[in-house]
This record gives sequence, C-alpha cells and structure tokens, in this order.
Amino acid sequence: MTFQEGGNFDAGRVRRRGPGKGGVAVGGGIGGIAVVALILILNATGNPELANVVNQVAGGGGGGQQAESTLPACTAAEANSDRECRLEGTIESLDTYWAATVPTAFSQPGVLSFQKAVDTGCGSASSASGPFYCPPDKTIYLDVSFYDDLESQLGADDGPLAEEYVTAHEYGHHIQALTGVMDKADRQGTGADSDSVRTELQADCYAGLWVGAATETIDPDTGKPFLEPITQEQLQNALGAAAAVGDDHIQKQSGGGVNPDAFTHGTSAQRERWFTTGYEKGTLDACDTFAADTL
Repeated sequence: MTFQEGGNFDAGRVRRRGPGKGGVAVGGGIGGIAVVALILILNATGNPELANVVNQVAGGGGGGQQAESTLPACTAAEANSDRECRLEGTIESLDTYWAATVPTAFSQPGVLSFQKAVDTGCGSASSASGPFYCPPDKTIYLDVSFYDDLESQLGADDGPLAEEYVTAHEYGHHIQALTGVMDKADRQGTGADSDSVRTELQADCYAGLWVGAATETIDPDTGKPFLEPITQEQLQNALGAAAAVGDDHIQKQSGGGVNPDAFTHGTSAQRERWFTTGYEKGTLDACDTFAADTL
C-alpha cells in the first residue's frame, strides 16, 4: 500500500539495534530453508527455548554489544521507498487502528529493527529467525532483510503490502497477548487442528482486519487516511506472502512431503483464507479461529 502524500512519522516509535564495537557477527545469513522455517515457527508458537537451541546450531547468537537508537522521523514519500521508514509508518497506523479497536485492553508493543542478531525476552535470535513477537517483553523483532529472503527463499513476490502484512501479523500476536488469547491457547502442540495453528491463523485474520481498515484509519497528524486505496496487485502480493509461509509450502520447499501432524501455522490456503476473512468481514468476531469448526 502507498502512504498518503503529506504524512509524517515521528521519530522514536521503532527502535533500531545494529552491531556496534564488539558486536556479534553472524555468518552465512539464512542457513537453508528448513532451518529458517523451523526457527520462525518455534519462536512464533511460543517455543523460544527450543528455537534458541536451533538458532545456535544454525549460526545465531546473542545480540552482543550493539548500538541502539530510534528510527529518525520520516515522510510518507520516504516510507514508500525505504523499508525502515515503511516499518515506522506501518506501526503508527497499526497503533491507531488497534487503539480504537480494543481500547480497554490496548497498549503499544515495543518494536525493534535489528541486524544479524539480538537478545530478547524469549532468548537470543539471529536474522534467520525471521520476524517474531516475544510475549515476555511484548516486543516485535524484525530484521528488514527478511523481506529479501521471503522472496528468494520462500518464493513470495516482494512489495509494500507484503511487507506490511508481515508486520501486521506480528502485531496481531501482541493483540492476542493483550486480550488473553495467548494465555488460554495451548501453543506447544502441533497438528492441523492445534491451538498453535489457530493462533497463527487468527493473527493472519487480524492482519487482514488492519489492511481492510487502513485506507480509512485517520492519521491524527494530517487528518487524512494513512494509506491510499489498495490495488489488486498489492493485495495479491500480501496474499502471496501469506501463502509463502504456509506449513505445506514450507515443508515442500524443504524437500519433504506434507505432514499435517507437524503443522504449526496452517496451510497456504488457510493463511490466505483467514487474511481475506479479516479483510472482507472487518470484525474481531469473524477472526475467532478458536470457535471455527473448519479452518
């Protein structure tokens, strides 16, 4: 999606952490699609201890001594061309949307844009972990280089809305933490009908909720919507990103067969369907995957 001309995003909402003097250098980047997918799945489904072990084996480590700052203020024009500025604008739009949608429970998540490696309340992680939300410290962690890997490793078409979908999905996990979904769900299990899958599909639906409302969500600084109307191409890019991180697609990309008993996120078709449900229905009740007989 394209941010409306004239918008400005304040400095400070998103923190940035990169290797400073003495920082950890994590070699090799993505260490194979199966490892990437496994680390991402374990982190996102509440298995940070095991994810940390896999991450260490894959070449990850702690964040070490890293310099931290905040992203600078930027304009809508910059958000349309720069990934970190786009992250800042996306988060501000999500803040505004969710503050109005769940006002009694709402608090903003922390957001950290990191490079290579980071220490979190869920353990240490490398860029190979992919974006994730850590419930203990209520923070979204994201290395924007993941978007290149989403395209090159998982076959998705990159684009602004594809990137914003990923951010909105992780923000959805924060909403689940605020509303008690994460505490109630058994996120340790796997399988096609597991709470892990239902949790992830609900976060996809929440991402769809935000996308559906984003062109009507008003930027309080400008009095205009944050984003311009969505094009069909942009919507397809977001759906493609959702499909690219489906369990069946990742298992096939890893060179194996499809094993529903190992599902933690849902199939590509399910992830597209629940994103679309949020986008088209526009209500929290429509995103109640835990009450759904069929996913």
